[in-house]
Amino acid sequence: MRDFAVRIRGRLPASVDYGDARVVETEYEHILVRNGNVESCARSSDIGFGVRCLLNGAWGFYSSNRIENSEIDRVIDKSLEIAKASAIAKGKPLVLSPLVPQDGKYTTDVEKNPFDVSMEDKIKFLLSLDAILSKYKDVKVRTARMISIREKKVFVSTEGSIIEQDIIHTGAEIITNAVKEGEVQRRSYGDFGQAGYEFIEGLKLLDEAPRVGEEAEKLLRAKPCPSGKKDIVISDDQMVLQVHESVGHPTELDRVFGTEASYAGTSFVTPEKLDNFKYGSDFVNITADATIKEGLGGFGWDDEGVPAQRLYLIKGGIFNDYLSSRDTAPLIGRKSTGTMRASSWSRIPIIRMTDINLEPGNATLEELIDGVTDGLYLLTNKSWSIDDKRINFQFGVELAYLIKNGKLGEMVKDATYTGITPEFWNSCDGVGNKGSWKMHGIMNCGKGEPGQTMRVGHGTAPARFRGIEVGVFRK
Repeated sequence: MRDFAVRIRGRLPASVDYGDARVVETEYEHILVRNGNVESCARSSDIGFGVRCLLNGAWGFYSSNRIENSEIDRVIDKSLEIAKASAIAKGKPLVLSPLVPQDGKYTTDVEKNPFDVSMEDKIKFLLSLDAILSKYKDVKVRTARMISIREKKVFVSTEGSIIEQDIIHTGAEIITNAVKEGEVQRRSYGDFGQAGYEFIEGLKLLDEAPRVGEEAEKLLRAKPCPSGKKDIVISDDQMVLQVHESVGHPTELDRVFGTEASYAGTSFVTPEKLDNFKYGSDFVNITADATIKEGLGGFGWDDEGVPAQRLYLIKGGIFNDYLSSRDTAPLIGRKSTGTMRASSWSRIPIIRMTDINLEPGNATLEELIDGVTDGLYLLTNKSWSIDDKRINFQFGVELAYLIKNGKLGEMVKDATYTGITPEFWNSCDGVGNKGSWKMHGIMNCGKGEPGQTMRVGHGTAPARFRGIEVGVFRK
């Protein structure tokens, strides 16, 4: 792969303003068991390369799955042809933020390569989870799945960079649907991270499965969530979606400039807010940190060859920076924050979340709950809705507990909470400490046209919010 990538770079014409190439080989495995049956058991692999050229201030990109010397010139020619066509309709010519040539390697820390564990053993494990869940008579749909992905890639550029990366993502989850008299309640558990098979073993799914089955059945008998304004404590796993949707996406600089407008929307976080907008309370500190190797958004370099970075998106509640690229950062007078990634060799890199984290505070979960007189403790995302500027949102959770005078009370079901993004974050008056902070993974963040599905990470802790509108999910 390295030699082939170097040959591509050697054939890029001197006339280009800039050029780069990625050679990517991906191995993918997905196993899904539902109600005692193996519904999916697939392993696939592919390899290809993509060439990106900047010519006359406009991008061109083309790709191929044929790793052949004879294919190099054709792909380069197509990329140049697209760049020339794009230049006809371009606005202001693109300018790249400076970058010194990069040379290095990055590899995921792995104890057990998930692809070395036999498919038979993985199926047996998932079936054992299904067998545990089958003991709960109201759980009518039981799902257990496991995913492993290995991506090897080589990046080269006309600036002299050459980078090799070997990244492994893996994880597993169980999902239950309890049904009674036309009512359906969901309870799930699992996670995904950058690691080997040891990550799946560390989830202790066999130990957690009985709790998941019991809670699914209890939800059928639980009272509906009360409605009105309440103080709420949000669990670390629900904070994942809260950070993702109301901070991660709106701070993507391409959305701000309208690139995503026709597909996923724009953003309320416009450039005049940089360094002065009160996004949240003083308790709110959110980072983009691609240097966390355990996260799905961790790497050595992004797909423009920019080194992994840790930066504050929100610091002490103030909006501090964007997720940016080499061609968007100069538009706000800054350098790229290294967040360009492509979902495969066949896609052009676009701005994506890395590991977007709510930094830990000083409170224990017990202290957060103790500070609530009449409220809710909300756990695990079930549904979400947010407008195209990422400002008005509603989230539904799998289950919640009443909080009365600082103590957890009975379980309630179908809980939702809603808010306006900056008002919501400014209502935060406590964040869990390092002991309650956990890294989580999202496997299916969608963006771009044509669509790209990316894996991203979120480190989160429980957090408390005052005076939030809550209610019952209406189907």
